[in-house]
Amino acid sequence: MKRLALIAALLAGSAPAYAQRLATVERHGALVSVEPYGPGIVRVTIATDRGQAEGLPGYGISGKSDAAGWSRQRGSDGGDVFASGDLRVTVAAQPWPKPPSQMERYFAPSLPPVSIRFDRADGTPLTAMTGWEMAPHDVTGEHTFRVGATFADTPDTHYYGLGQYQDGVLDLRGRTIDCRHDYDRPAGEAVCVPFMVTDKGYAILWDNPSATIVSPGLHSQTHLQSNVGERVSFFVIAGRSSDDLYAGYARLTGATPLPPKSAFGLIQSKARYETQAELTAVADGYWQRRYPLDIIVLDWFYWTRMGQLDIDRTAFPDPVAMNAHLKSQGVRSIVSIWPRFEKESRWFDTLAAKGWLLKDKDGKPVDGLPIRSDRAGGLIDSTNPDARAWYWGKIRDDIFSAGFDFAWLDETEPDLVPDGFHYAIGTGDRYHNVFPLLHTLSVAEGSARDRPDMRNLILCRAAYLGTQANGCLFWSSDVRSTWEALRRQVPAGLGMTASGIAYWSSDTGGWQWPNGPAAQRPVLIDPAGATAMAPSYRDYPELFVRWFQYNVFTPTLRIHGQRPATAIWDYGTAAEPVLAASLRLRYELLPYIYALGRQTSLTGAPFMRALFMDFPNDATAKTLGDEYMFGPALLVAPVTEQGVTSRRVYLPAGTDWYDLWTDKRYTGGQWIDAAAPIDRIPVFVRAGSILPIGEQVQSTAREQGLAKVRVYPGRDARFTLYDDDGTTNAWRTGGGRSATLVWDDARGRLSVEGRLPTGQALDPLVMVIGR
Repeated sequence: MKRLALIAALLAGSAPAYAQRLATVERHGALVSVEPYGPGIVRVTIATDRGQAEGLPGYGISGKSDAAGWSRQRGSDGGDVFASGDLRVTVAAQPWPKPPSQMERYFAPSLPPVSIRFDRADGTPLTAMTGWEMAPHDVTGEHTFRVGATFADTPDTHYYGLGQYQDGVLDLRGRTIDCRHDYDRPAGEAVCVPFMVTDKGYAILWDNPSATIVSPGLHSQTHLQSNVGERVSFFVIAGRSSDDLYAGYARLTGATPLPPKSAFGLIQSKARYETQAELTAVADGYWQRRYPLDIIVLDWFYWTRMGQLDIDRTAFPDPVAMNAHLKSQGVRSIVSIWPRFEKESRWFDTLAAKGWLLKDKDGKPVDGLPIRSDRAGGLIDSTNPDARAWYWGKIRDDIFSAGFDFAWLDETEPDLVPDGFHYAIGTGDRYHNVFPLLHTLSVAEGSARDRPDMRNLILCRAAYLGTQANGCLFWSSDVRSTWEALRRQVPAGLGMTASGIAYWSSDTGGWQWPNGPAAQRPVLIDPAGATAMAPSYRDYPELFVRWFQYNVFTPTLRIHGQRPATAIWDYGTAAEPVLAASLRLRYELLPYIYALGRQTSLTGAPFMRALFMDFPNDATAKTLGDEYMFGPALLVAPVTEQGVTSRRVYLPAGTDWYDLWTDKRYTGGQWIDAAAPIDRIPVFVRAGSILPIGEQVQSTAREQGLAKVRVYPGRDARFTLYDDDGTTNAWRTGGGRSATLVWDDARGRLSVEGRLPTGQALDPLVMVIGR
């Protein structure tokens, strides 16, 4: 709540004056401000105007500057050296400018040169900013600049993050990334989170919300250029491990809160449940079949018009009773709430009169888009705090009052592209990427104030710096229902989590109407009895099974899609038992997954982890984008090809690995052909792991005991179990229960520090693999 208040102050323009810059140094007209945010974090701002150079950071930065332990001294070359116990920043001296040569009269840069080196405290180089730029141009009536910076590169540096890009590649090296929110990107929606992590112990957070072009490691340099700005502003974070970098990101942009426990179970959705009876029948179907279910989603067009912020009582005659019925089964609800307001809706004129809609140059509300045949509705201007407060009030009073638990804030890019138009805070070009942060803040702030005892979550389609701190669960948008789309999800998700956005998943089975090329191999799931697709898409049940198996091992598990039916029994009689077994596995893993979520809330580190995070010395692991770690124990290798029953898997070096399904042990540092029959995907357990397994429950509303604690020998290990009530905010003030399991490999003994959160005795639960 304190963090939300701080962001609210920042956004309202009343931020506290707490900047602790060490100095602003001049280099022949270029002003360089150095501002620490902790021992290994520094912000650098460069401008020709002192007000710009010494201004506060932009949207999404909620951390407080902190110069404790930092010092300034003169370098041997006459430059300025700023040092802490973790990082050393050297702003190089610059020679007196000389008259330009004949060639330089045409091509010399107009800005005074600035060079800044970033090293570890022991002098080990990290990176260097070798140049900066400000090129004047006009954007949406503003006289402004393109601003950019260039950083040094080494040939063996790998780059990760910057948000979500569905191009099928994890490593950003040698690519050019158009870092802007773009629903219409050909491969699938792009989401810009301008935080880039390297495998060399540093990360760069780029402090500019306009569209930004980033070229990491291209032509022996890394270049960033933003479309709008009057300064260059960025943070460098140094660390000994990737987790140190994510701790720095959290310190700057806010901690990732622990979602309600229901968020880790199955989230059932469809575009769309047309009536109350249809939605209730699906929930009842899970209950009667004794399949686990935690949340059901009411997607769009439950309203009478877009922008009414109401519930169609013809289709949903008693939503209060509907939600009470769901809760009696242990099921929570999410309701989709769009930021669009049709001209004919009850609120359009009010919002237009108050100036609370995205506007054109003449001050008129923008209505729809000139693409996708989209002509419906103005966009609420969530950059205006008054509009945000109004929006939350309507959600609270007119929708949540009907018993709904959580909000799905769709179109958080926003879908109405803001370029060329105007927000309350400035042009849509200047603030192209910031809408997800401010729009989701409306519900985050409102829920924290008006429902202080209820743990909140928000389903979100796009992110920006700090959006994770608003309690968002992200997904990869309206992707196609094809094998190619599934293949692209794996590196896209790893890129998003590498950007500091821990909670990411994808619509199981894809969102678009099931339509794909004919299967090239015999189908592994007989489609008989399937109602989720047209009969011609014979391999779609197989695709859904593989996608579901993958999403069992992502931070959240949601079924969604634009198809006649989406529940796990709608993919045919052959698919249903396979899906049911995978669903039960997800619930068996909940004690493990929930503990991972708690750890993320404490550290900022994601628990769906590209291999570079945990195996920094393994060159092969650094560029793999089709397998990953799910927490410290599990290596997951999704099957993304139709008709195959095995796949190559790389087992990283430095440890042994156990096949989760057979317990067979392998030496790391090798490729293997892993079995992948249709009822499972390859999953391996790292030697020296503790894996708690939960009892079967139908939802997280029921207490879940431990069925066993599996130990995989090979090294000493520790794992902290965590549990709480799963619904309130008591976890923030010590309301949870934790105990650390300790494996002594030499003695072959598992012990516990403290009491198990379930109150059970440990010894009867222990299962040591291979003994």
